[in-house]
Amino acid sequence: MSAIPAAPDVLAPDVEVVPLETVAERIGRSVTRVHQMIRDGHLLALRRGSVLGVPAPFLAGNEVVKGLPGTITLLRDAGYHDDEILRWLFTPDDSLPGTPIEALRGDRGREVKRRAQAMGF
Repeated sequence: MSAIPAAPDVLAPDVEVVPLETVAERIGRSVTRVHQMIRDGHLLALRRGSVLGVPAPFLAGNEVVKGLPGTITLLRDAGYHDDEILRWLFTPDDSLPGTPIEALRGDRGREVKRRAQAMGF
């Protein structure tokens, strides 16, 4: 089994990081399924201290935020690394307004994906 890919912690200290075991409980999946979701690019993990986890804003209730996996795929296909994707998702953009992850959580995924797609050109 391959290692779980984890980006360096590039997020602000106030962004909560949820341990993978807790992510699994919240979304009703096994920890190994969460590992596979990270390997498949449906989620991004980072290591904060000794904890391997997922940013809390990636979760909405008991599921992954709608549109997040597709956005991650678009950015990876454009050549962005996981740490760059994390920075972009959490960087404020006055034209959205807010951050791309807030826009995804607010059901403005179409605009976020359009911007992610444009970044590849």
